[in-house]
Amino acid sequence: MDKFSNLTSIPSYLPLQNIDTDMIIPKQFLKTIKRTGLGKSLFYEMRYDENGKLLKDFILNKEPFNKSKILLAGKNFGCGSSREHAPWALSDFGIKCIISSSFADIFYNNCFKNGILPIKISEQIISELSEYSKRKEEIKVDLKKQEIFFGNKTVKFELDNFKKKCLIEGLDDIDLSMQKINHVDNFEKKMSSDKPWILLNE
Repeated sequence: MDKFSNLTSIPSYLPLQNIDTDMIIPKQFLKTIKRTGLGKSLFYEMRYDENGKLLKDFILNKEPFNKSKILLAGKNFGCGSSREHAPWALSDFGIKCIISSSFADIFYNNCFKNGILPIKISEQIISELSEYSKRKEEIKVDLKKQEIFFGNKTVKFELDNFKKKCLIEGLDDIDLSMQKINHVDNFEKKMSSDKPWILLNE
């Protein structure tokens, strides 16, 4: 997983509430087990018409929002099924940070495992940030300081220290497991020495 660095981007504003994972990436695109290639199908039913053509009015189809790294969203973002394809699609599209007043728990945790920073902030602040989206002005997210910079204002956000460390160092579940590989090897050697019959039975 790529290490998370500070973000500076014009935010995209999607003010819908209760956007579920099926809206983020519909079920017909869940056949793949690859983390790449899903970005083109992100928000498929909102971004495309029945003939598969991009809808010009949808925010992520417009310049410069089709290159946004920061998404401002309505509350309860990522509800519904636990499909990990949802953060895969967002990341593949280029979204590295989602700011909402609330997230579904499973989606929230899946974001960290896929290099996306989900920020919980008040609806009042999201309303202020949305004005920067409307004016096509950049905002900045500093993960280490846990701050959002916009205009001459700075807002702090809360974040679990372990999740923060994983994003900064680019550690997913496999990376975290590999950090313990010496302990695993030592355990197996000890088991082989103390209880060799276990290995023989295998």
